[in-house]
Amino acid sequence: MTELRNIAADLARFRRRVFVIGLVVLVAFGLLCARLFFLQVVRHDDLAEQAESNRTAVVPVVPNRGLILDRNGIVLASNYSAYTLEITPSKVGSLEDTIDSLNGVVEITPRDRRRFKRLREDSRSFDSIPIRTRLSDEEVARFAAQRYRFPGVEIKARLFRNYPNGELAAHVLGYIGRINQREKAAMEDWSEEDQANYKGTDYIGKLGIEQSYEKTLHGLTGVDQMETSAGGRAVRRLGSHPATPGNTVMLSLDIKLQKLVEDMFGERRGALVAIDPTSGEILAFVSKPTFDPNLFVEGIDSESWQALNESIDKPLLNRALRGTYPPGSTYKPFMALAALQLGKRAPSMVVSDPGYYTFGGHTFRSHEGGLGGVDMHRAIQMSSNTYFYSLAVEMGVDAIHDFMKPLSFGQLTGIDLNGEVRGVLPSMAWKRDTYKRAEMKKWYPGETVSLGIGQGYNNFTMLQLAVAEATLANGGIKYRPHLVKAIKDTVTGQVTEVEQPPGENLGYQPKHVDLVRNALVAVNKGGTGTRVFAGAPYTSAGKTGTAQAVAWGAGKYNAKALEEHQRDHSLFAAFAPAEAPKIAVAVIVENAGFGAAAAAPIVRRVFDYWLANQYPNEQDLAAVQIGKAGAPVGKPRVASELGWPVANSAATAP
Repeated sequence: MTELRNIAADLARFRRRVFVIGLVVLVAFGLLCARLFFLQVVRHDDLAEQAESNRTAVVPVVPNRGLILDRNGIVLASNYSAYTLEITPSKVGSLEDTIDSLNGVVEITPRDRRRFKRLREDSRSFDSIPIRTRLSDEEVARFAAQRYRFPGVEIKARLFRNYPNGELAAHVLGYIGRINQREKAAMEDWSEEDQANYKGTDYIGKLGIEQSYEKTLHGLTGVDQMETSAGGRAVRRLGSHPATPGNTVMLSLDIKLQKLVEDMFGERRGALVAIDPTSGEILAFVSKPTFDPNLFVEGIDSESWQALNESIDKPLLNRALRGTYPPGSTYKPFMALAALQLGKRAPSMVVSDPGYYTFGGHTFRSHEGGLGGVDMHRAIQMSSNTYFYSLAVEMGVDAIHDFMKPLSFGQLTGIDLNGEVRGVLPSMAWKRDTYKRAEMKKWYPGETVSLGIGQGYNNFTMLQLAVAEATLANGGIKYRPHLVKAIKDTVTGQVTEVEQPPGENLGYQPKHVDLVRNALVAVNKGGTGTRVFAGAPYTSAGKTGTAQAVAWGAGKYNAKALEEHQRDHSLFAAFAPAEAPKIAVAVIVENAGFGAAAAAPIVRRVFDYWLANQYPNEQDLAAVQIGKAGAPVGKPRVASELGWPVANSAATAP
């Protein structure tokens, strides 16, 4: 039996299906149009920027680092460009196999491998690390022809720092090196502007002026907008905002004087600081032994680092800034000034010096045989220990501390170098805070005795002693020591003096300063400095000093019976011309014995250079190096005739 279909019902169902399908299509089309409107209109700018960024890449352009010059325009730090071969460890399979294969194309020495290993320890896996530096054009061409074999390895053109004088003034200049993980973490606390300015920068100042004036020397990072292929290779440059080179830092340092002093030290250890007392400008800042900062520029290898770091002579220690020593008898003039200012002793008061001083049942040594009766002038001139032992006891440790503190003893001087140490200017409060055991916290009167002759707990840097000497030379007006004299804008060429605080008047009475100054002049005319300064064309004031490196007991001191590192230090502090000082110097020659034998001859040559334009001949330099205390030998050279390269207008701008 044939079933009759309900055509009307079927037609209604069909129409409903068509309506639903049409509605679905209409909604889908509407959504598509809405999405198209959203992408093309609402998000047009954002997506256009993304598309452009996929097509282009913004590459930071690292600026040329600023030069460092001495006070006469001599270049102390400059730049040169070279090609480097670099590996990104995260982009290579077997690192050792890659390096071995590279060695068949470009020579890679064991030293290169050791340096690469050391740099890798301080870097992340996705950092580009140099395996070879300063490639020749031939080596660049050989690698370029086989680049396809080495994914993750590339040639880069980089700027390298150069220190043309090698070890000379290394502790002042410092060096630059690759930014390590600790430094990267510290940079996260920088402002966004500073962080952006270091995009693409791999090297940063590590010590000295390079570190202290890092942002001045770094410059402003530029950008190149590059069109890239789908594979990420640069096709062409679309636009560029050039980098601004770092500014030139001009030091107050005289590099000829610096070299003179370093040559006179020879292989001996020690430090010297020379200051202009009328301004606080550092004229020489010597620490010996020193090191070659060029070793660190490309990343120092482990063997060289071990040799420097483990040397008994500690060449990496900046002795002028961080080495602390007892000042010995160079402290006595300041003790005398304290006695006058505080009214503890009249200059005419005579003290008997039998060659020793007894206090609390203990005998302290002075001159063998004694000096007899000495007043303040003669006590300074002949360096009577007995006079200053008794003076220290009369003053007390806290009075000594309070007078010496403004002179910068045991204080940070504020010099424009990082890492300065305080040393120790003892007081009762200092001892209570320093020691843990109750019996050690107490200050005993017998401990005050040695303070009078610059021994005991006294421990200062040569920078602090030089600042104090300059302050005395300047009549009690103290200036903050500084190494940077001016900044030269690389773009405009404008030279701007670095502003310094005004001198601080410590309030000494002129008659007291004159008395001490006259006694110091007498030291070089009829005291321990007489032989060294004989025939000088200027009047100088100074004080020799001998400081114990180690305590050697109650017996008679015998240098020959001691190991070299146990012998006394040789010190000298002086200024000249005495009537209108232009230079003040503090120097220590470690384990070299009496101040007149080793330290004073160095100061004589410094004064000859600075005040009389004389540079010692080779024979005289050799005599100073072995500690001969006599006057210059032979005819000195004229310092102004010694040729040194000076930065010209072209060389000044990196």
